[in-house]
Amino acid sequence: MEPLDPVLTDAGQFPTEEIIAAHLGGTQPLWQALFNYIRESHPELNEEWRYYNDGKSWLLKVNRKAKTVCWVSVYQGLFRMTFYFADKAEAAIIACGITKELKEQFRTGKHYGAIRGLTITFQSAKDVEQAKVLIPLKLSIK
Repeated sequence: MEPLDPVLTDAGQFPTEEIIAAHLGGTQPLWQALFNYIRESHPELNEEWRYYNDGKSWLLKVNRKAKTVCWVSVYQGLFRMTFYFADKAEAAIIACGITKELKEQFRTGKHYGAIRGLTITFQSAKDVEQAKVLIPLKLSIK
């Protein structure tokens, strides 16, 4: 995964839907589809934008109570959603309906203690479908 520069870097400018849309361009319909799904299928999830000084950008944290489900970052022309799963979730991830590439990304990914990240870069409707598999999977894992 190539490094990208986030675009929401002004700590004083809260990321409104208009600002996000201006950066997303052609991937805006994917953003809409993803968040329509989250809000309709998982109304218990909260969306919380925060500015993080370490990365000098705004990130969206999606959570259910104290459990972080995923992190969303915005770039010029695209956005990414990252899930962090414990190593013990590997069998469930390998068995779920995501692409071989995402399964391999998790299997070979960098360990942060006993967790690993799994990142979807949204470029097509297929990517929204991958998120629709991973969100309930993350919610089901204790």
